Amino acid sequence: MTRRRTHRISIITLNTGCGARATNHPYPARTPVLALDFGAVSLLVTTSAGGLVTASDVEFARQLAHEADQFARSVESKFTTPANEPDQGKAA
Repeated sequence: MTRRRTHRISIITLNTGCGARATNHPYPARTPVLALDFGAVSLLVTTSAGGLVTASDVEFARQLAHEADQFARSVESKFTTPANEPDQGKAA
């Protein structure tokens, strides 16, 4: 991971509770949009230029995928199913 060149001005925390989801929207005639929905708040991730994809966009998309994978692995490693509830991660 590269170092930040600028200082954070603010931080927004969006919790992954009930209703949170991530959705990729590939469009045939324009660049894709990644939507992160947290209840009433939506965050849209798009490319730097409306109809163009740059090398920086590809680099960011790959970094995002890598970090999302690492986040998923970290969350999975902390997940425990209460003894009195069925495992929600497995099909019934």
